[in-house]
Amino acid sequence: MLEKTFCATCMGINAVTVTVEMDISVGVGLHLVGLPDSAVRESLLRVTTALNSYGFSVPGKKIVVNLAPADIRKEGSSYDLAIAVGLLAVSGQVKMPFIQDYLIVGELALDGSVRPVPGALPIAVHAKEAGFKGCIFPRPSALETVDLDGIEIYGVEKMSEVIEILCGRKDMRELLVTAEYPVTPSGPMYSNDFKDVKGQAIAKRGLEIAAAGGHSVLLSGSPGSGKSLMASCLPSILPPMTREESIETSKIYSIAGYGSSRGLMRERPFRTPHHSSSLVSIIGGGANASPGEISLAHNGVLYLDEVAQFGKTLLDSLRQPIEDGRVVISRARYKVEYPCSFMLVASMNPCPCGYYGDGSGRCHCSRNAVDRYQERLSGPFLDRMDLHINCFQIDSSELVNDSQAESSAEIAKRVAAARRVQEERFRNEGIFTNSQMNAAQIRKYCRTGSAEKEFLRGVIDKMGFSARAYDRILKLARTIADLEGNNLLTLQSISEAVQFRTLDRRKTND
Repeated sequence: MLEKTFCATCMGINAVTVTVEMDISVGVGLHLVGLPDSAVRESLLRVTTALNSYGFSVPGKKIVVNLAPADIRKEGSSYDLAIAVGLLAVSGQVKMPFIQDYLIVGELALDGSVRPVPGALPIAVHAKEAGFKGCIFPRPSALETVDLDGIEIYGVEKMSEVIEILCGRKDMRELLVTAEYPVTPSGPMYSNDFKDVKGQAIAKRGLEIAAAGGHSVLLSGSPGSGKSLMASCLPSILPPMTREESIETSKIYSIAGYGSSRGLMRERPFRTPHHSSSLVSIIGGGANASPGEISLAHNGVLYLDEVAQFGKTLLDSLRQPIEDGRVVISRARYKVEYPCSFMLVASMNPCPCGYYGDGSGRCHCSRNAVDRYQERLSGPFLDRMDLHINCFQIDSSELVNDSQAESSAEIAKRVAAARRVQEERFRNEGIFTNSQMNAAQIRKYCRTGSAEKEFLRGVIDKMGFSARAYDRILKLARTIADLEGNNLLTLQSISEAVQFRTLDRRKTND
């Protein structure tokens, strides 16, 4: 006798249906096949104990449990529920006519209660696309999916509720989790606002440009100049996430086990890993190929404070994800791809003591010490930072002034207007911001006149810009022109873009 139930596993941010096949025949033994890991193999003990707690029994026959497709490694404890109801069905102890209408995911406790599992959101999205009537999840996991429509999502707390749903014994509508995504969601509330940042007009201008075009930023300045505060204010001027961005970002958090009980994420992520973080924690990987910090920052901001303290190998490993907006984690049997389109914001001191170039005379670092410190950031890494911003010590008159600066809400209006221009420009290009343009798109949308070309030629000869730095100057100038409402790149927008390559100028002056 053969019976089937359906579960799912996540490969990257997408889910794959796993068919749990049960066969009962003459013989003795309970066998689990289909490339399970140790956690999945242990599920048989959990399942049989949970069934006994409800008064059910496992027949003394030969039972084969196959998790198909067999070439995908099965990891974790999310298959328990599907195996349990399959055993009940194949042994004839309970007749469940709706057993194949649902994806069933959850971990069983020994008393038959259900524990949450990661990945509910991508599994629910997959179930809807695959034509299943609905999904059955543990209640905490099901709450991650409340903003999805067009599919039934049940949140259960014990195995008896699963059986009643699949048997259709009574109305279980109270177990459905439903909610609607607001058509006009209110703007996210952030604890930090640019109105509280004293001085630093140039730095705030640079961060506005970065937000408008999705550009990466390096903030350099002495301690106490406001680098960390300004970086934490950056999410407050970014436009709200679209529904598509919200779903994609929420999928990553769901897979990582950080899913929200309030449904989809509304605020753009702002991740701040410590400089002692490992390569795997930043890039992703590990035993289960989990997403790292760069993927958790997808559609948001990755802030590296004291970036010179991070390992050089780690920083250089960011180069490819910055360019591609995705990271591929390879294992012996499979590859997992995670999106990681983020704004990289980094801050550092200009020297070991932190006070080089601030005019106070407090720095006593030798020139060699300053050079060694700054060389912790490789040339290719610096090339990928669109804006290099110097943050100077705040003047005392500005510091004691009680007047507030321009608020994040006002800056956000200009950023949103520039983003709308880019949205229209790249409608059929497959990208969304100026920072994502490739070489062909730069030639198409960053055209310059003869005067601008002559100016750029002189700047390149004098400062020795690389080809990548030149491209990033054009992207930056395109964003500045968008903020100013200009269709063409002007000498003013190009020269301002050049001014934000301070580290290139420093090397030339040396």
